[in-house]
Amino acid sequence: MDCYLDNAATTRVLPGAVHEMEMIFREDYGNPSSLHRKGFEAERIISDAKEKFAGILKCQPREILFTSGGTESNNLAILGTARRFARGNRHMITTAIEHPSVSEPMKFLEDNGWRIDRIRVNSEGIVDLEELLEKLQEDTALVSVMHVNNEIGAVEPLRRISEIIREKAPDCLFHVDDIQGFCKIAIQPRKLGIDFLSASSHKVCGPKGVGLLYVSERAKPKPILFGGGQQGGLRSGTENVPGIGGFAHAATEIHSHWEENLPRLSLLREDFIRKIMEIGGVTINGPKGKGLDGNLSRADLDEIELSPYIVSLSVEGVRSEVLLHALEDKDISVSAGSACSSNKPHVSETLKAIGGPEYALSSTIRLSFSAFTTEEELSYAAEALKILIPQLRRFTRK
Repeated sequence: MDCYLDNAATTRVLPGAVHEMEMIFREDYGNPSSLHRKGFEAERIISDAKEKFAGILKCQPREILFTSGGTESNNLAILGTARRFARGNRHMITTAIEHPSVSEPMKFLEDNGWRIDRIRVNSEGIVDLEELLEKLQEDTALVSVMHVNNEIGAVEPLRRISEIIREKAPDCLFHVDDIQGFCKIAIQPRKLGIDFLSASSHKVCGPKGVGLLYVSERAKPKPILFGGGQQGGLRSGTENVPGIGGFAHAATEIHSHWEENLPRLSLLREDFIRKIMEIGGVTINGPKGKGLDGNLSRADLDEIELSPYIVSLSVEGVRSEVLLHALEDKDISVSAGSACSSNKPHVSETLKAIGGPEYALSSTIRLSFSAFTTEEELSYAAEALKILIPQLRRFTRK
């Protein structure tokens, strides 16, 4: 069985998205800035995509900006805000468990005179709201918090974070990295007081190389790319029309099933963890809350602390790389930590921040699901782990 459980790294592109892109490559290949029919057709594809994303996020089409992916979206939100406030507010807040596409721009700003505060999280990866309240200042330009943590699946309390920002620093902008939550857990940036929201196509069964940034009307970032002035001058460069079309198709299809996928995957995740915990010497990292049942209500969304799409498990006595390759031999694909850095071994800042067992820093794998993950796949992976972990432990102890 080909068992792909690395969907937080990337997902299989939907056939409909591939077909949409092929049509654009073959027929609607004009430059959207051109003033002829082919150009107008390409521009129409972009406009239609904005309408679709506006429907998903319950916002205005003009608030949707297309980028090359999640990394650019996060960088534009952070560095674009820094450029806006270059002569004024020079303080930002983020958390200790952000993705490098947020933490690295923050380090860059810190090296250039900005004050950056990194808020602690608890043992389940949930942000310390009291520390956030304490660190917020009148001159805080931006707070950046991811919605769903890419390593452990912790879901942050965005509504409460937004309320704290509005109460103490109403001029402060709020950025949410929603790359792991987009189309999986419903979110409405306007309703939550979010000014920037980042999303990535290849996390939702769309093509790589395209993403979006929701930009509220009050955000007003300055551009970080300069050129032909496309997308209102905020993001120069000829738009990736095939990618945008494929992204819009995939996101629309995945989003249309989010309400049924959330409780279904929650039950599959719980069953998988129950089987794994029979092995012994295994720690599940992140929130311990139970999943949602089939009666999902809108009120439940404000209480979710756990994404059913991600499982982070640390195996005492077995290094993550060894277990990863043993699983690969059985056609099971997982990541050692987060995939964006799994080929460059380092100590996970997220695992350090949540204070897990010492062995977790070198013995953790991440399994991540998609809307198409099946009970059969997870049963196969659980049985493989039950066999492999004791075998590898005996080999390690020799």
